[in-house]
Formats: sequence, C-alpha cells, structure tokens
Amino acid sequence: MSNDSVASPTQIPPSPIKFGTDGWRGIIAQEFTFERLIQVAPIAARVLEENYGQSSNTRLIIVGYDRRFLSEEFAQATAEAVQQAGYDVLLSNTFAPTPAFSWAAHHRQALGALVITASHNPGIYSGLKVKGAFGGSVSPTITQTIQDYLATGFSPTTSTAGTLETFDPWPEYCEVLQSKVDIDLINQAITQNQLAVFVDAMHGATASGLQRLLTAPIQELNSDRDPLFEGGAPEPLPKYLGTLIQSIQAYSQQHPQVGAVVGFIFDGDGDRIAAMDGQGKFLSSQILIPILIEHLAARRQFQGEVIKTISGSELIPRVAALYQLPLHETPIGYKYIADHMLATDSVLLGGEESGGIGYGNHIPERDGLLSALYLLEAAAQTGKDFTNLYQQLQTQTGYTGFYDRIDLPLASEADKHKLIDQLQSSPFTKVLDQEVTDVLAIDGFKFLLADQSWLLIRFSGTEPVLRLYCESHQPEQVAQILAWAKAWALS
Repeated sequence: MSNDSVASPTQIPPSPIKFGTDGWRGIIAQEFTFERLIQVAPIAARVLEENYGQSSNTRLIIVGYDRRFLSEEFAQATAEAVQQAGYDVLLSNTFAPTPAFSWAAHHRQALGALVITASHNPGIYSGLKVKGAFGGSVSPTITQTIQDYLATGFSPTTSTAGTLETFDPWPEYCEVLQSKVDIDLINQAITQNQLAVFVDAMHGATASGLQRLLTAPIQELNSDRDPLFEGGAPEPLPKYLGTLIQSIQAYSQQHPQVGAVVGFIFDGDGDRIAAMDGQGKFLSSQILIPILIEHLAARRQFQGEVIKTISGSELIPRVAALYQLPLHETPIGYKYIADHMLATDSVLLGGEESGGIGYGNHIPERDGLLSALYLLEAAAQTGKDFTNLYQQLQTQTGYTGFYDRIDLPLASEADKHKLIDQLQSSPFTKVLDQEVTDVLAIDGFKFLLADQSWLLIRFSGTEPVLRLYCESHQPEQVAQILAWAKAWALS
C-alpha cells in the first residue's frame, strides 16, 4: 500500500523567518535549522554594518549563545558563516547572559552581536537575537530590513574571509556591573546575616552569574544544564518555582535571625528577572520596578525619564510622579524602550511587565543581574525586604494594585485573526460590571475601566499565544476579569 499521500513533517515547509518582539525564534529542526541560520546570519551582519559601520569603524561581530540544545554548534555555524561573508568574528567560548554579549558589542566597539537564544521559550525552541553597536536590541526597522533581504534571496559575498577568534565574555561584563553598585555593602550585609540570597537560574545562562559578582556566599538552585528545563520553560513564573519557594520558606523558618531573605529568578538568557520575599511570595517586575525607581531616585539621587510598556503597573507612574520624574509609555518589547533610550538624553530606567529592566547609566539593554544588584543594594541600605519596600510605596502613593496574566495557546493563525477582527469591529464597552472609559491600541487592545482597573488583550510576538493582562484593586477582581476575558476568547 502506497503512503505517497501521507505528508511527513519534513514535507511541511517552515514558515518564513520573521523577527518578533526580540529576535527570530523557531522550533529546532523544523523552523530553526543550521541551513536557515547560516542564511540569515551574514545578512544580519550586513544590515548591522549598513547601520553602524560608520560609527563603529570596524567589521567586528560578537557571537554568543545560551545553554539550549545545540547552542554551541549553532553559534559556531553562525560565526563561520559571518566570517566567510568577510566579517571579523569574536565567538564566545562559553555560555553567558544575552546582556553580556550586548555589553561586549558596546565595549569592544563592534558592529553588533548575534546571540543564539530563545530566551524564555520551551526547550524545543532556539532563536537568534540581533544586538546593535550601542549594546541593545535593534529597532523593528532593522529587523524588517533583514527580512526584506531574505525575501529577495540576497546573500552577502566576498573574496576575503574575516578572522575568527574566541573570548570569555564574563570578566568584562562582571567588572562593569560591579562598578554600578556598592558591592562591598552588599557583601557585608550577607556575611553579617542581614541578607540571605537565593537564586533560581532555571538551568539558564545566568548560572554562576550572581556568585561571580559577589564574594559573599549565596545559594543557587537549578544551575546545571537541562535543555528540557524540567519539562517546562525557563520563564520566571510561579508555576515553575516550587523548589525555590520551599527552599526559601524552610530557610526563613530555620534562620529567624537573618534580617531579610530574598530570592531572584532569571529567565533562560538572563535579561529578565523576578524575585521572592522571605515567605516565598512571588514578586514580578510590576513590584520590582517601583522599588527600583524609588531606590535610584531617593537613595542614589539619580534623575531621568521612566519608560514603561503599556502592560506596566499603574503604580509605576505614581512612583515616578512622587519623585517628579517624567514618564513615557511604549508598546511591549524592550526594543521600543531601547529606541526611546537612544533618543532621550536622560533616562532613569526602562522596564516591562515580563521582567526586562534596563538603566540609563548603562547600555540600553535589559539586564537581570544588574537589576538583582540594585535590588540587593536597596535591601542592604534599608534593612527591609522587597515586600516591605513595596508596601511602603503603596502607602506613599495611596495606590494598591494587584496584577496577573494568563496565556492561551492559539490553535491557528485563523483564530488569531478572528479575535483581532472582533476587537476592532466590536470593542468592549463594558467588562463585567465596569464601564470601559478608554481603549489604547498602541499594542494590542487595552481597556481602561471606570474603577481604574485595566484589561489588556494582546498576541505574543514570539509564539502562537494570546496574552491576557489585568490589574485591579483586589486579587479577586483580577481573577474575575481574566476569567471573563478567557471565556470571551474561547467562545
């Protein structure tokens, strides 16, 4: 019996290479292949040269990678393809956080960096992030140019290959991060039992990172390499953090003399952060960003604009106003924050709901380890844990908000377009019993409600997922609004 009519997975053509909110990602061996990578990498190098060649005055490209399946091999193939296209390549000799490669691009005055990573996606994914000479995510215009070149079948050619050398990105990266904080104060607080620090590296690229930065001992979990990420994903979400919660709670009970017990969680490539307090309570960047604004403005006396994405907490503008700091709002995706940082003279920080936070006194790149250092500095200087610092800000601003997000897998692109059509043609006028007072559509559809709650409905730029975001004054109200939105989407 013939099986000619039965389609095999290899007969299904992969979707075109498309850059989302931060890079191109795809399922390994289906969409993300060696063949496609060595096609796109030289084009990305060419576009980096077109945009940054005059300012950097070099043909150097940094190539780095995370700890996923075949990351070293993908990085080697990328480096060789870029070298053959005539560029000089500095290839990392080890895994490191994506921000380390962004810093290397800036510090070494390269054209930019190409980083093999799929960030927080499940283990079946890999990806490519493109970083500019300035040390941050390139703009949508640049990634669109890469896609346009790909669509024409363009391939950079040269008769003279570049050079290829290796380097260790960790030392120069750690040195610059240590210079941003009072590292001695943090170490002292830990050694004197004022602070106990836990880290969940989620089997990702930050493993060993915080300990490299500190001389005082910390406790790191999940620092081994596991490309399957225990069957989940390296994303700082409570559902993946049971071991960390148990470890922190047990330690707090056994060591009541320690002033504050804190935990950090980093995503797979280390550009995002979440935290925990001594009770094992999860603290998203919706909580951490206000704490960081207050720390940098009040104790470090820094000034500058605060940049938030449309999904950021309403406490962020209120804390900014408390310190008379200007505010700017962007679509979701750190590249939009980076773009605004580059166009603005003075920025305090820019942060997004998913955990990416960057600082105006560094490169315009989100950085989980730098955020952890600033948070540790705040705890060391105040003697308070993060929950206490957050509650203090709620009291000062008179605003108490609770936030949550749920992700719904989409069966097809048709489902996505159907939902978009409904939102465009018949936007909500009421959510549960609350009137919709305004709708913001700079990224998805954000419905502002009469009681100052909000609901954001948005489609992921990196995977087939519908994201539902909500902030309200009570956790029960958040759950009810999200359940209502979920029921609408599934109907």
